[in-house]
Parts: sequence; C-alpha cells; structure tokens
Amino acid sequence: MVAIEETVEWWKAIVQSMNDGVLVIDRKGIVKTINPEYTRITGVNPDIIGEPLLAHRPGAQLPDTMKDGKSRVGVYRKTRGREYVVDMAPILVNGEIIGAVSVCKSLNEVHKLTKELAEQQEKVAELEKRMSSIYKVRYTFDDIITNDTQMKHIMTVAKKAAGTDLPILIAGESGTGKELFAQAVHHTSLRRDKPFIPVNCSAIPETLIENELFGHAEGAFHGALSGGKAGLFEMADGGTLFLDEIGDLSMDVQAKILRALQEGRIRRIGDAAEQRVDVRIVAATHRDVTQMITKGLFRSELFYRLNVVSMQIPALRERKRDIPLLLQSFLPAPYTVDRDVMDLLTSYEWPGNVRELRNVIDFAVCMTEDGQISTQHLPEFMRKLLPLYAENSSLLPLHQAVEKAEKSILSNALRNAGTTVPERTKLAEELGISLATLYNKMKKYNLK
Repeated sequence: MVAIEETVEWWKAIVQSMNDGVLVIDRKGIVKTINPEYTRITGVNPDIIGEPLLAHRPGAQLPDTMKDGKSRVGVYRKTRGREYVVDMAPILVNGEIIGAVSVCKSLNEVHKLTKELAEQQEKVAELEKRMSSIYKVRYTFDDIITNDTQMKHIMTVAKKAAGTDLPILIAGESGTGKELFAQAVHHTSLRRDKPFIPVNCSAIPETLIENELFGHAEGAFHGALSGGKAGLFEMADGGTLFLDEIGDLSMDVQAKILRALQEGRIRRIGDAAEQRVDVRIVAATHRDVTQMITKGLFRSELFYRLNVVSMQIPALRERKRDIPLLLQSFLPAPYTVDRDVMDLLTSYEWPGNVRELRNVIDFAVCMTEDGQISTQHLPEFMRKLLPLYAENSSLLPLHQAVEKAEKSILSNALRNAGTTVPERTKLAEELGISLATLYNKMKKYNLK
C-alpha cells in the first residue's frame, strides 16, 4: 500500500510540474486533479476537485471522450475571455476506460509556437536555397574550349562516363581545369539536381580533414557541436563529392574513404552507428599517384578503386594552339591583343597553365585604356622576357629563346639551392611554380 501511495504522489508531482494545463476526471465524471497551469490558462480553480466537471463546466466534452472512448485533438475553447486549445483522451487500464484527461495550451502560446515554427521553416528554406546556390555547378562541357585532339578525346571519355556512377580520377598539373571537368561530368549526370560538393584536400589541415569529410557525433571530443555535425559525405548524399588533390590525404583518411567507396557507408567521429550514403566520387591530383604507391604514400587499393575512369588533362604548353581560342573567350569585347603579345603568349611555357593565362589577360585588360593590349600592358615578369627575345630573335624563334632563358634561370637557381624535398619545395615557391612542375622542368632540361 505504501508503494502504491508513493507512486500516486509521484505521478501527481509530475502533473503539477507540467507546462501544459492538465485536468483529469474519473469514470463518474468527477474531477480528480487540476494542475496550476490549467488554472492559469482557463481560469478554473482547483476547488472543483472532487465535484462533477459538468456542474462547473456545462458543455465540457471530456465526459463524452470518456463515454465513447474517442480522442479529440485541437478543440478550440473560449471561456471567460480566455482562448485555448484542448486535446482530450480516455484513460484505459487493462482495456477498461476508467476516466479521461484533458491537456490544454493557451492560444497565445499556440500562436507563438506557430510563428516560431514558421520562422524556423523559413530559415531552413533559406539555408537550403543558399546550400543549393553554393554547391550548384557553374561549368558544363560547353565551357571547355579546345581544338586539341587529345582534349577532345578526353571530353568524349568524360561524357560517356558522366552517364554512369563510376568513380573518376583526373590527373593534371595545377591550373589545367580538373574541377571544370568534374563539374561538367556532374552537370551531365543523373545526379545533376543533387549537390556537387568540392573539397580541396590540401587546403584542410590533416587534424581536421576527417571531421570535415565524415562529421562527428555530439560529445565526440572537446568542442564538438551540440547535436553533432554532418560531414561532406553526408552533404553530398545523392550527388557528387569532388576530392581535389586527393594525393595530399593521409593514409588513415585514405583507408576511411576506401571503406566508404566499398561499403557505401560512413561513420561520424565518435558515433557507434554507421549510416548509408549514396555518393559518386570524382578525385583529382597533380601528383604521380603510381610513384606515390611505390613510395608507400598512397594506398594501391584506393587508387584501383578510383581509377575506373582515368583522365590526364594536358598542360597548356602541350596544346598551345588553343591559346588564341582561350583569348577569344577571356577577352571582353572590344579588347584585342597585338601581334607581339600573341607571339609572346603562344611561346611562353605557362607553368600555371590556363589559370595563369587567365590571370595575365585579366591584368592586361585592367592596365589598358583603349582596348588594345600591347606588351606594355603585360605583367612585369612577362615584359622581362622581351629583351631576351630581341637579343636572340635573329638566331632563335621566341619559344626557343624563352626555353633557353628558362633553362639558364633554373640552372642558376638549382646551383644555389639544396637538394632535399623541403629545399626544392621552397625553391619552387620562389619561382612561382609547383614542385611537380619544377621536377618536370629539371627532367626536360636534364638538370640535377
């Protein structure tokens, strides 16, 4: 008996502490309890406890709920100038109705909650709109400007691959347009209406990349977000995840990406459960992945998983016939370039590829005032090549003169620099080229 009484008192305490108004009647329609919130909302005092509800509340529907056993939801009531909404339900014990309960909320509170819900829905809609805008592709295959046979072949392969869900690995120097191809593939695929999520793997610190890709559960670590955080794999669900510079990922993260590709599942940091994701992977790198595998820096299993469709984007110096076409695209009307500028642009080696060409043209357009771009409007580093051309023009074509100067500059720079990877990396930065480009030029000119 003591245990029963304690249980009753426990439930009474719960009812008294609720933020919603509660009134309970027994099978005879006698009021058994009213909590303070019910009194505040309806104005009904607790002195009716122990008396028939209908004696004090003519027209009350709660006794009907007890009799017919049917719940009533969202019933509007207005008494004594007070408006509120009531939910009613029968109380069943062992299949027998022994009473009924009424739960009410002030209409002002309902309006407030409705307004807050509407505001939250607007925020969600705006966030979805922004996300859609951020991760909507800008480029299609029509934006790839070329007459080069090799580039046209790559485009043919890419267009055929776009209609599948096969992983793609795009190789090529920085600035050749690897992301342009990735976006074009997504735009042509059946996933075009889903997110395209790009991530530059080399731009995110190694300590953060796993969190960015896979997210974390609430409480996973100090500083973890309340409610956890969705990773880029989740955000790309149904769409395409573009992993740029995948060669810069650690072996541990490579292993997790491999599992995601194999199983179609990911696990947030600190979460025990896995979740399924449907993501197409397009990866890109400027590194020689096969060489990295030999050195133990890249997982061969991941390479073979990604390398189902492979594309090697040629450097701009390998398709210089495209430069006039690219200029037509980059130059706003009515800007033009003179013959000397065109000769220099088509002779220069373009270590920064198409991106560097675009930057040079943007600079020149900014410098000219009459729409005619001459050599004086080019960046300083290119103008410095002109005296060399003048000196050697009687003996060598411009591109050969440029190569001769480039070899001389590299030879002197290498003579004064160290041979370790960090020292070579620093030298490449000083020359304004990537480490891979430095090694390629050393090989081209047979420099040590």
